[in-house]
Amino acid sequence: MAKQPVARVEVVRETHYGFTWDDPYRWMEDWHGDELKEWVTAQGQYTEEYLNNLPQREALLKRINELSQMGGAEISAIKPVKDRFFYLRHESGEGLAKLVVRDGLDGTEKVLIDPNTMQGEVHTALDWFFPSPDGKLVAYGLSQGGSEESVLYILEVETGANRPETISRTRFGMINWLADSGGFFYRRNPQTTPETPETERYHKMKVHLHRLGEDPESDKVVLGYGLNPNFELSVTDFPYLATFANSDWVLGVAVHGVLNELTIYALPSLAELDAPEKAAWVKLCDIEEGVTGYAVKGDTVYLRTHKGALRYKVIATSLAQPDLANARLVLPPSEAVIRGIFVSGDYLLSQDLDAGLGKLRRVKLNADGTTGEPEAIQLPFEGTILEVAAEAEKPVAFFVTTAWTVSQRVYRLDIAEGTPGDTGWLAPAAVDFSGVEAHEVFATSKDGVQVPLSIIHKKGLKLDGRNPTLLMGYGNYGLIVYPSAFNPVNLAWYELGGVMAVGHIRGGGEYGKEWHLAGQNLNKQKNVDDFIACAEYLVEKGYTSQPYLAGEGVSGGGIPSGNSLVQRPDLWAVMVMKVAVTNFLRFEFTENGPPNIPEFGTITNEEGFLALQQADSYHEVKNGVNYPAAFITTGLNDPRVVVWQATKMAARLQAASASGKPILLRVEKHGGHGMGSTRFQVNAELADKLAFLLDQFKKD
Repeated sequence: MAKQPVARVEVVRETHYGFTWDDPYRWMEDWHGDELKEWVTAQGQYTEEYLNNLPQREALLKRINELSQMGGAEISAIKPVKDRFFYLRHESGEGLAKLVVRDGLDGTEKVLIDPNTMQGEVHTALDWFFPSPDGKLVAYGLSQGGSEESVLYILEVETGANRPETISRTRFGMINWLADSGGFFYRRNPQTTPETPETERYHKMKVHLHRLGEDPESDKVVLGYGLNPNFELSVTDFPYLATFANSDWVLGVAVHGVLNELTIYALPSLAELDAPEKAAWVKLCDIEEGVTGYAVKGDTVYLRTHKGALRYKVIATSLAQPDLANARLVLPPSEAVIRGIFVSGDYLLSQDLDAGLGKLRRVKLNADGTTGEPEAIQLPFEGTILEVAAEAEKPVAFFVTTAWTVSQRVYRLDIAEGTPGDTGWLAPAAVDFSGVEAHEVFATSKDGVQVPLSIIHKKGLKLDGRNPTLLMGYGNYGLIVYPSAFNPVNLAWYELGGVMAVGHIRGGGEYGKEWHLAGQNLNKQKNVDDFIACAEYLVEKGYTSQPYLAGEGVSGGGIPSGNSLVQRPDLWAVMVMKVAVTNFLRFEFTENGPPNIPEFGTITNEEGFLALQQADSYHEVKNGVNYPAAFITTGLNDPRVVVWQATKMAARLQAASASGKPILLRVEKHGGHGMGSTRFQVNAELADKLAFLLDQFKKD
């Protein structure tokens, strides 16, 4: 077997706010350069050969593929339009999800777009789709190799043919159709050149109006930086327009990078946008109002806010005369976290998270503007609600739900009756999870805070400290790692006596805004402390011990994984860091760095610098330490976490570790951050990871 390539060291020294550090691999940030390309290629080849020679890898991949085939189909992104239902369907034996339409609840599915049949040097993924109000057209985005660089197409539903116009630079889509289905609003990335700095790739984004049949390059700009003095946008804001089937009002929304809090403006009608530079936008709310979601009915807007309610509340105000200070309280704060709100006919539907379980509530919206009392909707089983899709003009909604041992189901909810019924769109998975059990417990963090911890394993597991265990943690953006979600391929791990655990650490949204703020910016060490506490709980209770314990963090989960690696190398046998940010002091200088400043901080002020320093694990790697084995991944097409975040951490650990344990860099040549990856890519990576864990556990 060839030797693992060694990275060249060229130290760059920096001093900020009295703190000096050395960066031995700054040269890797020229990631389009030949030197790094050659090193990454050699690392990828070494890792591929290493993993292919692991004794359990082939059997694991075979079993994972079998379970994947038996796991049943999955449905997501449901969009009801009149009596048509559009959604993504991912069959168990196919690499990618396809777009289908169903005429009527019991109608036959018709495949509209199937990326699995598209030919090319790399795979094509369907990134997003938006059907027109009449259900006759669909605007959708395709990208190559996990890049998320969407190109917009327009499909005619009846014929299956694409209209002639296409629009590039439409990542994220954000399509809102005109009521007559004759065109739509869309957001477009600015045109860049090779000389454009990566950090300016998403600057001054604009919303355009496209009318069918016209040249997209002539599309009118209706919203953008500096266009209208009544609508303030910074160069880094992400604007979009929202239109509604049950209202003439138009909302203009400014998204401030990864900040959850929105700035929202309103117009009484689309006619105002005939002269977009003069439109009389009225501001509804700004960041300090804590609004993170909205719904509209007629002249009323319903706002989900954490101001004075850290687990959220819902208020209502007039669009014609907005007054948030005196807004009506529709859903008061409670122990449940309000995750989303939807207007459906004469009801407001609330999606909640209560003690880790998905819940739904309804509120009657009366004709005189008053609202009824919140009422709980009886759900078919306890678990996680993955998504809710409501019809604006009638009291009907759809929701997708699952549990640790229950595969996905899609239910139609008659909100007025309060009764959900299984659509029958998904058959139960053939995988037998009856021998698996899950426990919801709490680990005590360093400061005494109780951290929710989910533990899943086969029934009858002996708590002798010798069980192979993988602990996962994230804790960023106020996002929730759902505590109960069915994943059939995990049975391959449970069958081998493996334990999977999820630490619901601070920085996430499990307890609303309070949980997010408790692990954000200067509080990121609490995120790490929580992850370590979860690991120590698993050891203390006999689930595992250091020789059989691995941690894992994905993307921003590089904070708990990377920092617990460098702070407690004695605790782990293996650390997994998947497409992870570990060098936060340099992250804002990447294309996706500026939008993330609100979450992590910025080097341009001392407080922000200290937050980044706290999150950065790359600069805390010390020479001569006995670090555990590491499994580090990157995708060459990743638009969210640049390749050199992984290469710098891998090179530093390879040079510094005195343990002699392997530090692997797994390279996905035709993948990105995970969005748009095929099921086969995901399965292969899982087999590689689990085989590597078992191999390292066996050696201790």
